Amino acid sequence: MIKLKKKLLIVLLLLTGCRIAEAQNFTIRGTIRALSSGETLISATVYDMLSGKGALTNAEGRYSLTLPKGKVILRISYVGYKTFFDTIDLSKNEELNVWLESSTVLQTVTIKADRISSHRSSQMSAIDIPVENIKSVPVLFGETDVLKALQLLPGVQSGTEGMSGIYVRGGGPDQNLFLLDGVPLYNVNHLGGFFSAFNADAIKNVTLYKGSFPAHFGGRLSSVLDITTNDGNDKKLHGNATIGVIAAKVNLEGPLYKDKTTFNVSYRRTYFDLLMQPAIMAIGAMEDAGRLNAGYYFYDLNAKVTHRFSDRSRLIGSWYSGDDKIYARMKYTYNYEYNGSTSEEIMKLGYNWGNLVGSLRWNYELTPKMFMNVTGAYTRYRNDISIRLEENEYYYNTTEYYNAEMTYKSGIRDITAKVDFDYQPNPDHKVKFGGNYIHHIFQPDVTGTRYEENYSGTDVIFDTTLGESRVHANEISTFIEDDWTINEAFKINGGVNLTGFAVQGKFYPSIQPRLSGRWMLSEDLSFKAGYSYMTQYMHQLSNSSISLPTDLWVPVTKRIVPMYAHQVAAGAFYNWSGIADLSAEVYYKKMKNMLEYKDGASFLGSSTGWEDKVYMGDGWSYGLELLAQRTIGDITGWIGYTWSKTMRLFDREGQMINNGEPFPAKYDRRHDLSIMVSYKPNKEFDCSATWVLSSGNVGTLSMHEYIDPTTGQTIHYIENRNNFRMPMYHRMDVGVNFHKEKKHGTRTISLSVYNVYNRKNPFMVYEKNNTHSVINGVHYNSALVQLSLFPIMPSLSYSYKF
Repeated sequence: MIKLKKKLLIVLLLLTGCRIAEAQNFTIRGTIRALSSGETLISATVYDMLSGKGALTNAEGRYSLTLPKGKVILRISYVGYKTFFDTIDLSKNEELNVWLESSTVLQTVTIKADRISSHRSSQMSAIDIPVENIKSVPVLFGETDVLKALQLLPGVQSGTEGMSGIYVRGGGPDQNLFLLDGVPLYNVNHLGGFFSAFNADAIKNVTLYKGSFPAHFGGRLSSVLDITTNDGNDKKLHGNATIGVIAAKVNLEGPLYKDKTTFNVSYRRTYFDLLMQPAIMAIGAMEDAGRLNAGYYFYDLNAKVTHRFSDRSRLIGSWYSGDDKIYARMKYTYNYEYNGSTSEEIMKLGYNWGNLVGSLRWNYELTPKMFMNVTGAYTRYRNDISIRLEENEYYYNTTEYYNAEMTYKSGIRDITAKVDFDYQPNPDHKVKFGGNYIHHIFQPDVTGTRYEENYSGTDVIFDTTLGESRVHANEISTFIEDDWTINEAFKINGGVNLTGFAVQGKFYPSIQPRLSGRWMLSEDLSFKAGYSYMTQYMHQLSNSSISLPTDLWVPVTKRIVPMYAHQVAAGAFYNWSGIADLSAEVYYKKMKNMLEYKDGASFLGSSTGWEDKVYMGDGWSYGLELLAQRTIGDITGWIGYTWSKTMRLFDREGQMINNGEPFPAKYDRRHDLSIMVSYKPNKEFDCSATWVLSSGNVGTLSMHEYIDPTTGQTIHYIENRNNFRMPMYHRMDVGVNFHKEKKHGTRTISLSVYNVYNRKNPFMVYEKNNTHSVINGVHYNSALVQLSLFPIMPSLSYSYKF
């Protein structure tokens, strides 16, 4: 009995000691914002200079830091802002909200202290790009483009000349997850891919993940592009307007209720249709009695409203809509004097495609150590085509007519509900966990035909609809991850993402482990390694290098199983005396169940029988990525180089391509070099330049032709798929901006030049047979013809910010 009492006493003392030790720790929490606008700052650093413990603000600008009782010297910093210091005698839980003042000039002695260096993070294969750097990249037609800026980074490749599509570490364009305020976008391109759907004026933060994906991301194999939009100024009304060569845009932000409710609205629209009008009128004038009205334009609308109930509770509503529109109307009128009748012939074309995304998010601080986000979202991508022909005859008091109309519709809709939590029990553990549910509604394609006529008082109507029925699918996922600081040298991020996809009575489960770690070899040098397993439950059907609105999203089926990928990566990261961040990464990625079209098969906007047109196979990619990046000071930019190899193998029984032998992927490139430099010596002037050099794309050409002795027909013999590589690609772009302070704001005149030295880069290469001879049945004297799309192209824009 005495021994039992002793044991109980020991346990009681231990519990009491633990409680006392716990009571000696207190939590400092709060929000970090920009003083000038009230915008929350993502990934701002909160650091205790005495204990060496620190924290980063989350996506809402909130932080939580638990420290022992006693004196605390906090240093709060963010790139481009003055560092804030505060001394606290910590004896209870504290709330500390900080507004950082913008710093136009950073002194050399404070660079290292104020800099957020990637070499200390456990995350690798991820890049944060300041929005100001994105805006300074000179691009085609002077239109700031997020995706084209990303194409300059190592591990990220462009498609064809001028396109905004990205290919990350050997993956296809449908293997990238684009998140706008946490909600997926399915179509991120305008004008066939020449422009992206992201308006830089609306954006606050851009982060690209190429590998070592945190467990809270899933759904795609190759990359995650996480974009956060601005909340809006909570002090006073601000805005800017820009007029360029092909588009105009405006941004307004301000308080709806001071210090409580803010708004941010951005709108962009091209005026191709207005610029085309003189040519269209000239074409219409050439037709007898014809009247033509036609055009094309696209627009983007971003809107966000944020209401702060308290420092612990916020409600955020986000909206995005963007459409491309082609319209045409041709009308012919004929008057017949011999019988007094009039005849009209009208042709109408309407072609619309685009996104609509709406979300409502509530974030709440449950305890000083735990934050919660609850989100509901709706996503829609649609593609609608209509062609209508009308003929009307007016004769005295009678009207006779016929109308014929063809429509085509396709798209996808998502209804999403999710909840996630950030929990920081102490400075050494940052835990995230949560789950989400998505109801997908796939509308692969529906074609409708309607015909009406009325002649001699008789009505004839024909109306039919053909196509695939809607496919409903349900996707669920849950995750947990912990960013664990073991000691000063070692830090790991481990987690797991559990997903399931139900479609057509079939359920596909997936367990996706994630692990990455960091080892500090010295104060400025670290080594990192990571592994990730990703699963993807949908495919995009396309047979063009250009992003077309007829590309269709389709889910996995009973016959087509999910794609999955294993990726490992390792690298060294060095902070060069606060001057720049240097990194070298190697990676290897293995992909399974990828799709390729059968030889001779094609897709023309119809999903009917698509499973019979494709084969499933494997792919792999490996490479080396080097990056030197500087984000502060007068001179900023980066130099990036990638050596990589990407292959495909389709050798499964009955599904062989290229005779079951490996072949290069469509965008396999051995070398990619990009240099981006921006110089801003003062407030009145800044300039930038980019230069890119890369191996050419690959394609399939017949290298031999024969005459069939029986039929006399020419036979094209193709030995291997993707057997031809185009010439090397290189280009330089430059841009300058002239700023001038006015009474009510700042005026900026921007001049940029795309393809400065007028390099004739190949957009495509095709074979052309000239007059030739035939020797032993082989054709000779054929030529490869290169089509180049963009010569030197200057552009000019004017903007005013108030």
